[in-house]
Amino acid sequence: MMILTEGNLEITINNEINARKFDGPNHGLSHCMRAVDFVVEFSDRYLFVEVKDPQDPYAPATTAGNYAQRLLSGRITDELMNKYRDSLLYEWASGRADKPVDYSVLIGLSQLTDPDLLVVSKMLQRSVPALGPNSQPWPRPIVRNCAVFNIDSWNRTFPDHPVRRLP
Repeated sequence: MMILTEGNLEITINNEINARKFDGPNHGLSHCMRAVDFVVEFSDRYLFVEVKDPQDPYAPATTAGNYAQRLLSGRITDELMNKYRDSLLYEWASGRADKPVDYSVLIGLSQLTDPDLLVVSKMLQRSVPALGPNSQPWPRPIVRNCAVFNIDSWNRTFPDHPVRRLP
């Protein structure tokens, strides 16, 4: 079991082979490559996790509403896509992207509804892109699964990897 903490959110990862903070001083190429927050290796796949927490109690009061508006308008999609693609390239060049990769974005924003999350997930899937030319599957997929979650939807989808807000 591994505990991953980003800001005010804590994710418990079970059954991992390895889990590490990826976006930080050990990355070594932050001047030219963006990075997801965590890379988790399981026996059958990798999970790249990006965490955004505009509802953090220490964030300015207007941040959560502004973030939701920017997210739903698609203005944050490029940032999330670039973090994934640069992280995938980094891991591939390091010889570690040898299993399917899932990309999960956790947004600590309770006002996002399931339909909101579906819309943002679809925008992100198109940006990555999850499908190749003419909406056909890639011979070698860029991403296996790609989705955006709030805390509630994350906990419903990943009961073995619960997230909680720290007090």
